[in-house]
Amino acid sequence: MLNQLDLFFTLFHSAFVIFVLIGWISKTTRKAHALALLLTFTAWMLLGLYKGVIGYCPLTDWHWDVKRALGETGMSSSFIGYMIEHYLDLKFTKIVYNVIAAAGLAFGVVMAILVQIKFKTRKSNILISVKN
Repeated sequence: MLNQLDLFFTLFHSAFVIFVLIGWISKTTRKAHALALLLTFTAWMLLGLYKGVIGYCPLTDWHWDVKRALGETGMSSSFIGYMIEHYLDLKFTKIVYNVIAAAGLAFGVVMAILVQIKFKTRKSNILISVKN
C-alpha cells in the first residue's frame, strides 16, 4: 500500500508542477491554472509562515512521510530537489532548488498574466472592429 501511495504522490506532484508551468497554454485550463497558482502561493507563503518555512508544500510533507515509512532517508527537503537528485543523479544546494521552484512558479504566473493581457487586448480590439 505504501508503495502505491509513494507512486501516487510522485505522479500527482509531478503533474501538478507541470500544470503550474504550462496550465496557462490551453484556454480550457486557465481557470484551473489560476487556482493551482493560488494554492501553491498560499501553501508557500501562508502555510509556510505557520510552519516556519517559506516555500512549504503539504504534498512534499505527506509524500516524505510515506517515503520515511518505506525506510527512505537522506531526502532533499524539496520535491524538485528530490526529483533532480533521484532521477537526474545531480546534486545542488537547497538554495538552487528553491530558486528553481520559485522561478517555475514565477514563470507560470507571468505567462498566465501575459495570456490574460493578450486575451483582453484581442477581445477589446474585436469589439472596436465590430463597432466601426
